[in-house]
Amino acid sequence: MRNAVRAVGVAGLAVMPLLGRAAGASAAEGASPAPGGSPSPAVRLDYYVAQNLPLEAGDAISFSLEGMPPGWDKVEVTSPALQEPIPLTPLKKGSSQSVQVDAPGTDHHVRSGLRAGTYPVTATSHGRTVATAQLKVLAENTAQIYRFVIGPRNASPGRGTPASLRPGSDVRVVLTDLRAAPGEGSLTVMSPIFKGPLTIKTDSPDDPGCKCDDGGTVYAGHGELRGDVPNGRYTVTVVSHHGQQTTKQHVTIAGRPVADGGGPSWAVTGGVAATGLALASGGAFAVRRRTSRKAAPSA
Repeated sequence: MRNAVRAVGVAGLAVMPLLGRAAGASAAEGASPAPGGSPSPAVRLDYYVAQNLPLEAGDAISFSLEGMPPGWDKVEVTSPALQEPIPLTPLKKGSSQSVQVDAPGTDHHVRSGLRAGTYPVTATSHGRTVATAQLKVLAENTAQIYRFVIGPRNASPGRGTPASLRPGSDVRVVLTDLRAAPGEGSLTVMSPIFKGPLTIKTDSPDDPGCKCDDGGTVYAGHGELRGDVPNGRYTVTVVSHHGQQTTKQHVTIAGRPVADGGGPSWAVTGGVAATGLALASGGAFAVRRRTSRKAAPSA
């Protein structure tokens, strides 16, 4: 697996780079809070997750505040989704921004085993609420499919699949999962266009070695399409995450069989459909709907 982005700890503090954010706005001390200490839009509470991925149960998480008033000294972030409260202090003296205090022995993660859902987050300072937000959390080990492509074996696969392939073509299949299941080194691809089940695996010589796959686990393999498959549109299916996740791709077969000659094994490049969703040019997709980093402010 390609290496994920990590936070860097310095002198007992860790500053998570701006990899993903969920902005929630509310009030700060000294910023004219509403009666009862209700938050106001003066302060924003953000959270950060490695590789800009949707937040998942068990993930490490980091928070920051922006717009704090002069003189503030500490804030505690709490949520039923967190393993423990997370302390924030000023980035520097007089700063309106914060830094998360990741002291030795702390466990700043979303709770493992948490059900998928939206959870409230509250930032308080000396008993007063200064900001609120919501965390949208996916279930643990949710697949995050970046690309699932099928194309001629002798061509470098892009992010889309050729608009059509000819019967009898030699093809390469590549699937990249940004959250691959632990211990899953191979997957089986099924479709009536193949002569039989096709195995794609990690560390395969068919891995194109694209930097676009950095941070993900790449499964790759090759096979031959049936020479007698009728022209038409076919579904290609791969099951991953130990049987819990199904990803689908659609491929169009058109033209004479490769054995009959008549040009290359593919025509023009085009879009790709996956689990009912179209993959936009140059974009990644998730089999389960991606969640936004921005969280709506709590009422």
